[in-house]
Amino acid sequence: MPSVSERLAAEVVAIAADGGPGDNADRAFSRTCLDFVTCALIGARLPVTKATYRAFAATDPGRHSTLIGSGLRMSPAAAAFVNATAAHGLDFDDGHTQAGGHPGASVFPATFAMAEHLGSSPAEVIRAVVAGYQVMVRVARMMHPHSARTGWHNTAVAGTFGATAAVAVLHRMKADQIAHAFGLAGSFAGGILEFLAEGPDSKRIHPGMAARDGIACAALAAQGLTGPREVFEGRHGVFNAFIAGAGDPGALDTPGIAIETAYFKLYPCCRHYHAAIDGLLDLRAQIRDPMRDVAEVRLGLYGVAVRGHDHKQAATMLSAQMSAPIAAGLALVDGGVTVPGFAPETLERPELTAMINRVETAVDATCEEEYPGCRSAHVEIALTDGRRLETRIRDPRGEGANPLADEDLDIKFRANCTPLLGAARAEAARGLIWNFRQTPDALGSLLGLLAPQSDGE
Repeated sequence: MPSVSERLAAEVVAIAADGGPGDNADRAFSRTCLDFVTCALIGARLPVTKATYRAFAATDPGRHSTLIGSGLRMSPAAAAFVNATAAHGLDFDDGHTQAGGHPGASVFPATFAMAEHLGSSPAEVIRAVVAGYQVMVRVARMMHPHSARTGWHNTAVAGTFGATAAVAVLHRMKADQIAHAFGLAGSFAGGILEFLAEGPDSKRIHPGMAARDGIACAALAAQGLTGPREVFEGRHGVFNAFIAGAGDPGALDTPGIAIETAYFKLYPCCRHYHAAIDGLLDLRAQIRDPMRDVAEVRLGLYGVAVRGHDHKQAATMLSAQMSAPIAAGLALVDGGVTVPGFAPETLERPELTAMINRVETAVDATCEEEYPGCRSAHVEIALTDGRRLETRIRDPRGEGANPLADEDLDIKFRANCTPLLGAARAEAARGLIWNFRQTPDALGSLLGLLAPQSDGE
């Protein structure tokens, strides 16, 4: 009977052969690529991204792969790390609810860095990304939510396997080599959730770890290094080492192409309470003056969304982005949730502090039962005149029965990238992404468009 890693490897080989179900895979690739580029471009200017560049530049002599937003070049592994950190730097990147992680920020940077180095075709890039999402999501679904409850961040753990799969496609590796690459990835995978307690930068670099290590695992296996065949289900494998044997290999039988079920964010904060934000914004339309009229707010969420996300004070932007009460306060006071709202100086506003202190979070039985099938929320607002407003949101905007249209992703891209690139370059990049397979040297052309504008352009 084939092991879990061998089954995953066989699926990667099948995807590499045809890239998934035709036009659907192309459209899903373009949607996720557009969102990745949006997040990586705006994240390239963050202090954490610049710090990772400086850390690697001091010892990295490579010039094979491009950094998004700067045009600087590094080795594939270093470029993947920096670009992945940029993509996840504002917690605005795509994800997958049933997997409990962020595939795009790990898979795209590894793929782009190695594809640029190897001169891969647009079709190979698409197949690599589709395979990377498939494996990352399958591995995470086998472990989630047990992994989150144990303290592991699926983005870093499962993302290592996803990045390994993507790079294996670019190397045109055979199934047995890919299985060994997964065996090696089990010794690289890691990343803990302790950032929830303090709000440090470690969360931002988790996709970078996965992207860099995926490149290493595929390269090592391509050179003949071996890994354990039962890296997941073995006595000392991932399931036993990470989640006390609670892994579910049945998740391998989940039908469909994972990249088609990725979610997209409208709010730059933890996905766990986006449904609550949607509900609050809906109810806010019925309130004349939130500061005067709102007496109390109750957010009903599932357990994983409450634990580590119920704090009302934050010393860092990440800590603020991980807080359901802070996001709720921003939604009610500002009528929206944006990046500037999470800045420490913004959080000091007296009216915002007052609203945040009116918010309470608790585990809602229905939400707990539905998770991880969906990220639902029950929102209740008590008004000062005695009325109560409430709503239940099953799927936040951007996934499930409430997906974002292609036009919504265009709007997100234009709003964030046009100020950085200029209208002409932004539109050229957007059009290229939607026609990636048909564009000669698509990746090189895209990376060129994402570099800083020259004088007079």
